Amino acid sequence: MGNPQSYPPADASGTSYHSHKVFLLCNYILLGAASSCIFLTLSLRLIPSPCGLLLIFLHALTIIGAATGCAASPGSTKWHATHMVATVLTAIFQGSVALLVFTRTSDFLGELRSYVREEDGEVILKMVGGLGVVIFCLEWAVLALAFVLRYYAYMEGDSGSNAAMRSAKVQHDEEMKDWPWPFQV
Repeated sequence: MGNPQSYPPADASGTSYHSHKVFLLCNYILLGAASSCIFLTLSLRLIPSPCGLLLIFLHALTIIGAATGCAASPGSTKWHATHMVATVLTAIFQGSVALLVFTRTSDFLGELRSYVREEDGEVILKMVGGLGVVIFCLEWAVLALAFVLRYYAYMEGDSGSNAAMRSAKVQHDEEMKDWPWPFQV
């Protein structure tokens, strides 16, 4: 008993199956890290600040991107494209926010207009920045794994264009059988 997705399909290759499991694990870690960032950001009491709301929105966008990654099948073109765009955008923003937090912590905390003591706020922001670096690295790993899974899906024939290409080749081989020998090469 368990998750129906935890059992490999009958035609899945071992590498594709393991890549999909690592992809899901990375997305689940992203979900946990982004939700932890939201709770850390809320502990700074940033709701009146527009920058605080944007920071919370960035983490929510990361959660949405990870959730679409978990929900998408490897052969789904629409979900794949949506997931790739969302992941690239959130990776860029997460990396820039993490860099900003680590290089200009006191200025960043002043811009957020937090009601927490400055020393405590700096510690919380450094934890958010550390999680932001983890999220940044994981999102690029997820992008690479999504590309690999899409490649495996294409090679296994899950896309319609590959199946059409295979049937055209078979049809072309059958037509060649009627030709004289020198042209059958």
